[in-house]
Amino acid sequence: MTDVLAQPQRGVHTPLATEQEAREVAEAAREKDWESPSFVRELFEGSFRLDLVHPFPQPDPADLERARPFMAKLERFMQQRVDSDKIDREGKIPEDIVKGLGEIGAFGIKIPTEYGGLGLSQYSYTHAVGLVTSQDGNLTALLSAAQSIGVPTPLKLFGTPAQKEKYLPRLAKGAVSAFALTENQVGSDPAALSTTATLSADGKHYILNGEKLWCTNGTIAELMVVMAKTGQKKITAFIVEADWPGVEVVQRLHFMGLKALENGIIRFTNVKVPVENVIWGEGKGLKLALITLNTGRLTLPASAVAGAKRCLEIVRLWSAKRVQWGQPIGKHDAIAQKIGRMASEIFAMEAVSDLASLMADRGDADIRLEAAMAKMWNTETGWRIVDDTLQIKGGRGYETADSLRSRGERPDAIERMMRDYRINLIFEGSSEIMRLFIAREAVDTHLKLAGDLIDPKAPMAKKIQALLRSGAYYAFWYPKLWLAGTVTPRYGEFGPLATHMRFVSRSCRRLARTLFHCMVRFGPKLEKRQAVLGRLVEIGAELLAITAACSRAVAMYKKDPSNRGPVELAGLFSRHARRRVEEKFAAIFDNDDVATYAVAQQVIKNEHTWLETGMVAEAGKR
Repeated sequence: MTDVLAQPQRGVHTPLATEQEAREVAEAAREKDWESPSFVRELFEGSFRLDLVHPFPQPDPADLERARPFMAKLERFMQQRVDSDKIDREGKIPEDIVKGLGEIGAFGIKIPTEYGGLGLSQYSYTHAVGLVTSQDGNLTALLSAAQSIGVPTPLKLFGTPAQKEKYLPRLAKGAVSAFALTENQVGSDPAALSTTATLSADGKHYILNGEKLWCTNGTIAELMVVMAKTGQKKITAFIVEADWPGVEVVQRLHFMGLKALENGIIRFTNVKVPVENVIWGEGKGLKLALITLNTGRLTLPASAVAGAKRCLEIVRLWSAKRVQWGQPIGKHDAIAQKIGRMASEIFAMEAVSDLASLMADRGDADIRLEAAMAKMWNTETGWRIVDDTLQIKGGRGYETADSLRSRGERPDAIERMMRDYRINLIFEGSSEIMRLFIAREAVDTHLKLAGDLIDPKAPMAKKIQALLRSGAYYAFWYPKLWLAGTVTPRYGEFGPLATHMRFVSRSCRRLARTLFHCMVRFGPKLEKRQAVLGRLVEIGAELLAITAACSRAVAMYKKDPSNRGPVELAGLFSRHARRRVEEKFAAIFDNDDVATYAVAQQVIKNEHTWLETGMVAEAGKR
């Protein structure tokens, strides 16, 4: 047998995976079955399944009651003990803060009570993390990386009873955990994973070798979920304890924002991992990661809401106080337009975030698409809100909180917020990867029906079967997308918002038709037309947001008919969103994608280096 304890070579990387290999690994890890319905999937297939999201789900009163004492403790803790500007300035979360969060149960929010956790719902968890985010993004990253994608969630979903008994009580008490997947050559393409785990000769351990990059919490974690190859195409998840021999923090990394982020390069050299520490089974690691992220991603939409709410508070106070040209700046149309859109978008963001979390708690829907869309849409919308907030406050928005405080001004930390917020569009799947993930799932039914027709490896017999199968399906499905529009429900219970529900109903059929037209027009090359796919996904996201906002507004109005605010905000948001939808539909086939792509290739081939003149040579490499 090969000596698996041989010293691994540093700086030697596994060759990058080919496009075909990367696709095969990604496809193998997908959840192939849709055992529960998905509202977003139905949208892409032309079916407006309003019953899946309306009436708007409500949180469990018993869960809210259990969460109330903890939320009060958490808010007091943030107010009395956390100096966020100091944490940002010094680039370190004090040990007593990490310990204190553990003492109040903040690391065990969703861990079942039988293991010492709080046993709260996804809804309560995301609202707790949102509370933290409204003051400090560094602490959000600490808690989220430890719970959303760290050891507790994979263990809850896939751990053995023995693993749960051993590790969950420890995690509930405050042991920090991390998730280690990314490598220097591996971001969104896990096929190129180079970290290996080789079974020992006695079959009792795996010998882990490799190096992980950008491991959040990795520099202070006691426990980690580590992804490693256990075969040519098998990726397996392991529970690794940070104090085991061979586990090394090579370097702590530093970033534009989240200055106190405990993120680093972690090296594993001949680490002996007991076979009992495999989670779920050999070769199931990537699928485990994807399933874990279905709920793991929901922290980010909720955090985006919390940050946006803080922005609204800052803007509200400033726009009433700051006077220019004889009146408060909030009276000037240029500023008022930003504030109005901001308020309506925050209402929709919270509707999208709460809807996804409550659907996760309900457990009767497949939320992989809802979670991905909530992450993508909320973080991108929130980023625009942060940017508008800085613009409205002008120089004071660009100035640090410490500087503002030193001269007696309100120390709104917008500058810090902008630095901290930007990573949300990259964390747990970048916006671009979210679009591709959603697009792949959106065409799943079509690929199952007709995939063999465009698969070069499929034998002729399978191609013929696919032709007959898809022909029979589309002969009914496609005409239905046109004929169904002749009779649209009135959605009377939505009152003044009913027109927006009718728009979503019509638009989802149009979306399904357009997606089908794209498949016919571009064929197998559609997967390369990522700008086109992106627009289709963006349409779906806007339709989800309109539906969530209107459904939430109706639920709130029924509780308090004296408050027309929710209906007004949902209506304003929906009108803006409908214009965006129409613009995106118009750009599906009328665009400059090909020309833009051609220019990009020219740039890469050094054909436009004349644009780069007038710079200091080799800037940034000193």
